[in-house]
Amino acid sequence: MAVGIGITWGAHDWRLGIRVVAGALAAAAGLRLVLPQRDAGMLAVRPRLVDVILAGSVAAALFVLAENIPDQPV
Repeated sequence: MAVGIGITWGAHDWRLGIRVVAGALAAAAGLRLVLPQRDAGMLAVRPRLVDVILAGSVAAALFVLAENIPDQPV
């Protein structure tokens, strides 16, 4: 996620940065889905299904928003 925020801030390419953040959230959701409870570490904050649904939903929302927000005139 830090890389995505850095891309957004430093390279001024907010769409790419938000896609990277969305990818990191999707990866966290996938890891939470497959890792056992003892290996999940800080990913295991809530019950597994809640974590996967929340992280996956936010990732999907960020990706859809990054793709659908029109470019603004400068």
